[in-house]
Amino acid sequence: MLGYCFGGAVALEMAREGNTDDIAAYASFHGGLETPEGQGYPSDTAPIFIAHGGADESVSLQDVATFADELEQAGLNYEIGIYSGAPHAFSVFGSDRYDQQADERSWHTFLAWLDETL
Repeated sequence: MLGYCFGGAVALEMAREGNTDDIAAYASFHGGLETPEGQGYPSDTAPIFIAHGGADESVSLQDVATFADELEQAGLNYEIGIYSGAPHAFSVFGSDRYDQQADERSWHTFLAWLDETL
């Protein structure tokens, strides 16, 4: 399951629900990472890929670190890519936030991760 921005937050919400029977992996590109109080990731959660802009002002690097710590504590398989200088919504074509380098690198890294993980 893959999502961008709000869709990425939704993908992670689905991962927290623990219904992973039909889902091989989760991916979020510049999505929200906050876990609501009282929720967490089951130990059998499918692998998670995160692509995040280093200059994202909506989701801070501290939020990314907190998220990574949460996944570590749950013992999950994950990868987080941080793309320097990329703002929130860095992959939205035609927007003033579009960052071609971050978009292309994150997609290439995601495809390689899928090949290795699945």
